Amino acid sequence: CGTMLTNISNVLRACAQRNVSALYTTVCEILDFILLQKCDTHKLDEAPATEVVMTREEGLQYYRTMQTMRRMELKADQLYKQKIIRGFCHLYDGQEACAVGIEASINLSDHLITAYRAHGYTYTRGGTVKEIMAELTGRRGGIAKGKGGSMHMYCKNFYGGNGIVGAQVPLGAGVALACKHQGRNELCVCLYGDGAANQGQIFETYNMAALWKLPVIFVCENNRYGMGTSVERAAASTDYYKRGEFIPGLRVDGMDVLCVREATRFAAEHCRSGKGPILMELQTYRYHGHSMSDPGVSYRTREEIQEVRSKSDPISMLKDRMLSNNMASVEELKEIDVEVRKEIEDAAQFATTDPEPPLEELCNHIFYNNPPLDVRGTHPWSKLKSVS
Repeated sequence: CGTMLTNISNVLRACAQRNVSALYTTVCEILDFILLQKCDTHKLDEAPATEVVMTREEGLQYYRTMQTMRRMELKADQLYKQKIIRGFCHLYDGQEACAVGIEASINLSDHLITAYRAHGYTYTRGGTVKEIMAELTGRRGGIAKGKGGSMHMYCKNFYGGNGIVGAQVPLGAGVALACKHQGRNELCVCLYGDGAANQGQIFETYNMAALWKLPVIFVCENNRYGMGTSVERAAASTDYYKRGEFIPGLRVDGMDVLCVREATRFAAEHCRSGKGPILMELQTYRYHGHSMSDPGVSYRTREEIQEVRSKSDPISMLKDRMLSNNMASVEELKEIDVEVRKEIEDAAQFATTDPEPPLEELCNHIFYNNPPLDVRGTHPWSKLKSVS
């Protein structure tokens, strides 16, 4: 209802600026009533809306954000192959609708924690492309000052990028406990993949979150493969949205940004009303391999990847929806594409020319305040030098 009222007020405001005879045209320009695929539910009497509204401005913003994430990951692929990015690197292309849909339904004052496929969420949480690219190349201007790399990025109310499989889930519950304790009507979105879904610590966390009615949305980004193992080979039950057993669950089309948006809005209202945790399974797909060291075609076929790209690509789906409903023109979307490519190229230029952090900064940012003693013979203000 809140969304509908907001959009109606947008219509009225626009009509006030035009003559009344333009009412029908104005409504068509500003509102697009869209029918969505119904979510599967577990232990819920209600479900997310299937008839929703998207404004033209929202659609353009979703499109720009997803294109930015896609182009950023493709540039990271290129820089990795040139050996400018080193170490671990897990790319998010194909899954953009998950991050954008979630972010569209929560507040920046809410909290989010995820696993190591974190570049997209770093961007939606407020990081810039330049900071993310510089972090990937280990430069001083990176969002973690060049010390975190691909897996360990942070910004306000975003707690990473965590490399231990499933370990971010109990941490996310801890953040949700703090939200409840502080009474600020905030929640925590806690993300993990299908590969982590069988971890014992996740079930322990479900138990505590349900007992304490924590305001946490558990999100399983099911991209069908945990590293190189399909979900069918890894799990006796692939109904991940039912895994909480005593926690309500939703299974959502994770390739449709509006499905994700509405499901997250429903889940957020559930948490804020004091009903405790809720679990969402987002059925999505990654185009790259598990990491850059995985070609991604030894356990699935190129034809499978191409079929998903042609039928379910989140950016193409949104683009087609906007064009078919006259919410944007081909020229407008092409203009956004050009602007995004330039932003990515500028960020890559910065990420390859910005200096690396100096050696003397290696011990900084370890402790919140002054440590009481040396650790292994050094402390944050030790002046280090290379002896190699």
